Amino acid sequence: MASKLDQKNLRQDKKLKGRNPKELKDFKLGESKTEYLLSYSPELLEAFDNKNPGKIAWTTFICTEFTSLCPKTGQPDFAKIFINYIADKKMVESKSLKLYLYSFRNHGDFHEDCVQKICDDLTKLMKPLYLEVIGEFTPRGGIAIFPYASTSSNSKKFQGLKESRLINYAPGKYSMDLAKLY
Repeated sequence: MASKLDQKNLRQDKKLKGRNPKELKDFKLGESKTEYLLSYSPELLEAFDNKNPGKIAWTTFICTEFTSLCPKTGQPDFAKIFINYIADKKMVESKSLKLYLYSFRNHGDFHEDCVQKICDDLTKLMKPLYLEVIGEFTPRGGIAIFPYASTSSNSKKFQGLKESRLINYAPGKYSMDLAKLY
């Protein structure tokens, strides 16, 4: 028989706004075996409903082990990818994002194209109020490349944010002091 404290906790848990199992039934997440696709796969991305639409909040993802291939030489390129966004009605599910980013591993594209493709795919999936993607690629041939791509809704507020951040962009400005990353 449940104690009074257990019954109180159960009542309190029911009052909390957790995810309804029906909301999660179509997700492939948590399956016993995760399949890692070896070619660029935007169909891996999954979104869920933002439980706080109308609220302005940043979400940041940092992928410290992004890899793709140089389309000319086939040599691997390594980067940290920073994704900053303000959601509208949908948000990206993190495991699907991880698998999607992993799918670039054997994809041959220039750094700038990878970053723009990530920005475009996430925009198509979520239709965020604002989104930016930053790539900090490690040097190859003595040159580091830090591409930046962004998008916003048609709202003047978010168009202004996009314009301001683009004009003021500099490597490291919207990402993170690398000493704090690990």
